[in-house]
Amino acid sequence: MTMASDADLANLVDSELARPWWAAASPQLRHLYNKRRTLHRRRDARFSMWAAVVIYVLFLGLDAVLLPDVAGLTLFVRVGLGLLALATVEGMWRLRVDAERFDAVCAGIVVVCYLGWLGVAISSAQALSVSYYMIFGTIFVMVACLFFNFKPRTANTASILMVLAFFAAIFSLTTVSIPYVMAFGTFYVSCFALNAYVNMKLNIERYNVFLNALKAEIREDEVLQRSRELFRLSNTDPLTGLENRRSIDEKLRHLWNDWKTHGAPFSAILIDIDFFKSYNDYYGHQEGDRCLLRVGETLAGTIKPYGASLGRYGGEEFIVLARVANTDELDALAELIRLAVVTLALPHQHRRDGEDVVTASVGASLTRPQNGAKLERLINEADRALYAAKASGRNCVRLFDPGDPQGNDDSENIAALLRIAVAQDLVSLAYQPIQNVATGRMDAAEALMRLRMLDGTSVPPSVFIPIAERTGAILELGRWAVRTVCREILCDDRIPVVSVNVSAVQLRAPGFSASIAAILGETNVEGNRLAFEITEGLELEINSGVLRCIAELKQLGIRIWLDDFGTGFAGLSWLRLIDFDTVKIDRSFLADCATPQGAAMMQDIIALVRNRSKQILVEGVEHPWQLALMREYRIDQIQGYLIGRPTSPEKIRPPTLRRPEGRTALRSA
Repeated sequence: MTMASDADLANLVDSELARPWWAAASPQLRHLYNKRRTLHRRRDARFSMWAAVVIYVLFLGLDAVLLPDVAGLTLFVRVGLGLLALATVEGMWRLRVDAERFDAVCAGIVVVCYLGWLGVAISSAQALSVSYYMIFGTIFVMVACLFFNFKPRTANTASILMVLAFFAAIFSLTTVSIPYVMAFGTFYVSCFALNAYVNMKLNIERYNVFLNALKAEIREDEVLQRSRELFRLSNTDPLTGLENRRSIDEKLRHLWNDWKTHGAPFSAILIDIDFFKSYNDYYGHQEGDRCLLRVGETLAGTIKPYGASLGRYGGEEFIVLARVANTDELDALAELIRLAVVTLALPHQHRRDGEDVVTASVGASLTRPQNGAKLERLINEADRALYAAKASGRNCVRLFDPGDPQGNDDSENIAALLRIAVAQDLVSLAYQPIQNVATGRMDAAEALMRLRMLDGTSVPPSVFIPIAERTGAILELGRWAVRTVCREILCDDRIPVVSVNVSAVQLRAPGFSASIAAILGETNVEGNRLAFEITEGLELEINSGVLRCIAELKQLGIRIWLDDFGTGFAGLSWLRLIDFDTVKIDRSFLADCATPQGAAMMQDIIALVRNRSKQILVEGVEHPWQLALMREYRIDQIQGYLIGRPTSPEKIRPPTLRRPEGRTALRSA
């Protein structure tokens, strides 16, 4: 059913449930009801007939006591009619006779069985016994009305025939008096009326049960369709319609696990549109969006024969995941992708390299056996190959070469640097403001670690943090960060709360909470001035040790925040197991709010977090319309370049209160 037909059917069901019982039923719903009950009616009638025949034959014992002179004949009639009834029902079952005819024949069998017994009973010489024994005829009326699931018309027809047969039989007995006839006749009629009424009520209730079940099915179908749509939106880039980074990361993990388990190699290919910023500046953002859309469509058609996956991995960056056997196949596919973008011939007159069409640089990496192989390394290798393609003049393909000295992993050098980073004063902290949406005041700041090499070159956190976690250097860096935050910011009460990112390695390390308690005592800072951010995307197994560590930190007064909510798959489990003080919604959801689908997704996430009574912080507020939207959504706190960029501890200052932007700003975005 479509959503429209579901809505119409739901309205029809509501109207049907509200109508008086005596009003005419909806033909459409009655037809659907009868259609669904067909198999059940046939099966129920078959089972009921078997049970009724057994009971019918068991009454032979009473025949022998009350009608001994015709007991042999009643034995013949009961057994014969019973076997005939079962044979008839089984024959109809195998011939798949429709439910209406099945019920009608079963009702006829009940009448015939009653008449057969009644005919033999009144021939007995025990007239007085017969006159009293006939009271059991009401059982046949009950069977027709209640034992089977006959419709009222079928049940009433069979019952009336048996009541008439009773009167005909009782008048044939010369020994009964008028009072007897009146008493037993009234009893028969009363039984018929009562059973007919109960049968009618049961049929009404069955119909109402069907209507309520149908209504529940419709609602379940609507919820299922909405959940599928939400899942699709959460895994789809709103501009190009391609898979987004979340979806690609999931497929990347599946391919990686398949490679680790079964040895099936695959490649990661990164495609970056050359000079896209100048394209946007020269042609405008709308043309830039059209360019991304055209490139995405072309790439999708190019890789389709290879069964590869395509997604938008960043602003002007796309990623292809493809199963290839060797570097020759990878090089051919990457070159085909590059040529496909050039063949589009989209004008780009504002380039600085002499080209006049849109081109792309392509970097690729292939899985290979290596010590300590990690999924992140494959993407890092493709990224380095992409930078090599850009450094080579763009509009070219570069494959990651593990034997190239220029392409070697610098992790060993960085690991050595991290061992002396604290002693040589190579690490520092930058602070980014966190603003209260309602008051405009700076509620908190996030401490962001920075690392520079001996020559002053900066090392991105995305590079040195994973190395620090792998080597264990993160433990010393973490303690240094907490101690520095307390001394630089918290001791002078300049900012109420400062948050520090906490690694999974730290939470698992024995004595982590004790070391934090020691730092708080050493710096004379209260624990509630400090917040620890746990990233949802971390490969962190929630075990008893981790939960105990978090509980100990909370006992110190330290606030526990869930960072980057929505980027991983553990967030809902964490919300259930850990009492977070604040949930930070990942910046990607705010960026998607420029579209109705993205805004709806953001509202769904906000509602989910609010239902857990958590404070909400949204990252990535960079435009006035986003600030206005956060006010509209009643978000507690925000963070982003519009509020303040990361800065040194000396320059961190509360941001100026910004006036709410109107809906015009939101629409213009």
